[in-house]
Amino acid sequence: MSAKSFDRPLGHIPSGIFILTAGTGARATGMLTSWVMQAGFEPPMVSVAVKLGRPVCDWLSEGQPFVLNIVRAGQKELLRHFSKSFEPGQLPFDGLGISHCARGVPILKDSLGHLECEPASHVDSGDHRIFLAKVVRGKMSDGDAEPMVHVRKSGARY
Repeated sequence: MSAKSFDRPLGHIPSGIFILTAGTGARATGMLTSWVMQAGFEPPMVSVAVKLGRPVCDWLSEGQPFVLNIVRAGQKELLRHFSKSFEPGQLPFDGLGISHCARGVPILKDSLGHLECEPASHVDSGDHRIFLAKVVRGKMSDGDAEPMVHVRKSGARY
């Protein structure tokens, strides 16, 4: 794909960095995501984009709950850990402190905070699926720390 005049400015739309966790028990997994934003006040809603073809995309399409773990500035070890895809049978939370929400989805203890979400609807957008989800619970772990913010060099790739 050739560079387009809008690739650089599109990449410069800042976004937060999150670890989306989904599934329960041995099927639980986590993935790095940055295309997240608040999408409503009453009820509280967020939108999140997941690449088509990822197992998590199918789970959320079925309405399974998920948790958005907010990565704090400087938490590069979480980025390294979750920057790869986990195959079935791999242990995505090995070596990490976790608890579980009321629905059994893992919550990362070292995250800045988390939001427990339930998918309400979705729409396909090119190579991603955009989920609209209701926030049902959440908690800040460290109110003084700053969240990690990311700016890409190009809007044509991660």
